[in-house]
Amino acid sequence: MKTKDITILLVDDEPDILEIIGYNLTAEGYQVVTADNGAKAVKMAKKKTPDLIILDVMMPEMDGIEACEQIRKIPSLENTLITFLTARGEDYSQVAGFDAGADDYITKPIKPKVLLSKVKALLRRLKSDEAEENIVKIGDLTINRDEYKILNGKSEIVLPRKEFELLSLLASQPGKVFKREDILNKVWGNEVVVGGRTIDVHIRKLREKIGDDKFKTVKGVGYKFVL
Repeated sequence: MKTKDITILLVDDEPDILEIIGYNLTAEGYQVVTADNGAKAVKMAKKKTPDLIILDVMMPEMDGIEACEQIRKIPSLENTLITFLTARGEDYSQVAGFDAGADDYITKPIKPKVLLSKVKALLRRLKSDEAEENIVKIGDLTINRDEYKILNGKSEIVLPRKEFELLSLLASQPGKVFKREDILNKVWGNEVVVGGRTIDVHIRKLREKIGDDKFKTVKGVGYKFVL
C-alpha cells in the first residue's frame, strides 16, 4: 500500500499539534484529515474510514478514551489502527487506552522524524494482518517459523521452543504492545502452572540473546518488540 493511498485521522485540541504533525504526515505523502475533539473524531472516522487514527487523550467534549471506545464499536472501523498521544508519565492513560482498544501510544513531545518512524511501524501491521509469513525479516534479524531458526545477520541463534514462539509473536508486529494475558494465551495456551513471572523470565533470556534494546516493557500492560 502506497502512502498516497493511506488516510490518517489526526485528533488533538491543540492547533499547533494539528499543524505540525499534520504538515509532516502530509509531506510524507499520507492523506491527512483532522478533528479537534473526540466527538468530531468519531464522526470523521465514520465518514473517512481512516487506516490510522492518532488520538490525543485529554480533549474537551469527549476525551480520547471514550472516542476510542465508540470507534471500536463501529464495524467498518474494526481494522483501523488507533494510537494515542499521551504526555510523559501518564501511565494511567496508557493502560486505559489499551483497555479501550488502542493498538499503541506515542508519547508527547515527539520529534517529527521519530513520529514518522512510529507511524510507518504501525502501518506495517496492516500488511502483517493480511497474511502471516513463515519467514520474517526485521533489520538484521531473520525468523524462520517453519524451521524454528533465528539468524542475527549470518549468526544462528538457538532458542528453546517457548522463547522462539514468544519472539515470533512479538516480532510479528513491531511496535505493537502485546498484553500479558494475550502472550500467555498465544504462547502457552492451556498449559498449567504458568504465571506472569514466566513471561518476565523468557523476556530476560531473549534480551540476553537478541539484545536488550529490542524489547520494551510497558508498565502494567505487557511487552513490545522495537526496531
